[in-house]
Amino acid sequence: MNFTDNLKETFTRGNVVIKIIYINVALFVVIAFLNVFTKLFNLYFLDTSYWFSVPANQNSLLTHFWTPITYMFYHEGFMHILFNMLMLFWFGRIFLMYYSEKQLVAVYVFGGLVGALIYFLGYNFIPYYENRVYHSILMGASGSIMAIILASAMKVPNMELQLLLIGRVKLIWIAVASVLISFFGLPSENGGGELAHLGGALAGYLFYSFESQGKDITLFVTKTIDFFVNILRPRPKIKTTRFNPSKMAPEQYNQHKAKKSKEIDQILDKIKSSGYDSLTSEEKKKLFEQK
Repeated sequence: MNFTDNLKETFTRGNVVIKIIYINVALFVVIAFLNVFTKLFNLYFLDTSYWFSVPANQNSLLTHFWTPITYMFYHEGFMHILFNMLMLFWFGRIFLMYYSEKQLVAVYVFGGLVGALIYFLGYNFIPYYENRVYHSILMGASGSIMAIILASAMKVPNMELQLLLIGRVKLIWIAVASVLISFFGLPSENGGGELAHLGGALAGYLFYSFESQGKDITLFVTKTIDFFVNILRPRPKIKTTRFNPSKMAPEQYNQHKAKKSKEIDQILDKIKSSGYDSLTSEEKKKLFEQK
């Protein structure tokens, strides 16, 4: 099995966490190659950040309305995607211990959407960011992953993880630390990213709160995904089989012939008594086929 076949098999057999990681990494590699040519030949109209990242400016967002979806799969820096995918791998596995794969996809997307919303609102209504609105963009899966971390931590707060140089730490404290780091990072150069992290954390908390009450706040996400999947899924071709008397056993053939003859006799009797126009479309079809 060659490298390509191995990747395909791993993607096919892997759970939804593996699939999301593959999608992120594949897009990262393609964009990395594309960006080389974009910069070498000044092809600025192919600038991937322009097409995939969420702009803070409302006018730009209106013309790039798809970016609140695409940005959560888009990374440019190697360390950025490496850290995010490791976090997704670790916490995605914990999430799947208690929730379904469909719920993980819904929380991933929901966290990304809420993260983009908080980022947009923050940059347009918090005075500190007003000078950055026209040149700021948001990219990366961090908000989506924060949603998964918070949902997992709320579900099993006392689960312990072994952290390098620290030791065993409860999941809830990892979540709290993640939120605090993002909060204290709001005035930093990456303030937009920190806003998205907090938005993702809020999404994860809301998911758990509603789910614990038997409600699903991400239902609209699931239904939307199912809608597009059903549209894009190839329709199976309907196979038609024609009746072939020669392939039947003699006894079966005689029974079939007798049944057809009886049906034709009944149709002819109906024509004699009520006329041809009294026949149904099905009866006319049978009479025509007999001829």
